[in-house]
Amino acid sequence: MKKVLVISSSLRKNSNSEQLAVSFAEGAKSAGHEVELVSLRDKEIRFCVGCLACQKTQRCFMHDDADAIREKMLHADVLVFATPIYYYEMSGILKTMLDRANPLYPSDYRFREVYALAAAAEDGKHVPEKAFSGIEGWVDCFEKAKLVGTLFCGGVTAVGEIKDNPKLKEAYDMGRKI
Repeated sequence: MKKVLVISSSLRKNSNSEQLAVSFAEGAKSAGHEVELVSLRDKEIRFCVGCLACQKTQRCFMHDDADAIREKMLHADVLVFATPIYYYEMSGILKTMLDRANPLYPSDYRFREVYALAAAAEDGKHVPEKAFSGIEGWVDCFEKAKLVGTLFCGGVTAVGEIKDNPKLKEAYDMGRKI
């Protein structure tokens, strides 16, 4: 059994990317893993100021909701990031959370597997490339971890438009195969 942390970064409740996150989480639960789904919606996460004090202390001097989320990240075996695509990139709140996870870098983090899920209005194959590349860049800083899977669902705009989309089953199956 693995400890799986799924982080949804859409600011819209029941958004399409959040539904991918929920499906992934359900798949992982069905395989017997311990799963927690955290939404960044309604969280206070301030911008990293780049002081790098956390590299010595393994803590950020700022205290907000990023503290608890970072602690969950530290102890998870598997991390899953779900994001809507905005201007061909990950959501701003996800980027901010990844920046605030900087204290994990010198720590004895547990995660080894990382997944990225994304949804967007546009449906081109190129649409998630920069978002996934940004997440992979973050993962590459953690030598014991690897981006092991990505899933993109394009052509969905309005909340709930992803309903009955085969990508939800793919997300479920991806979670089940952890």
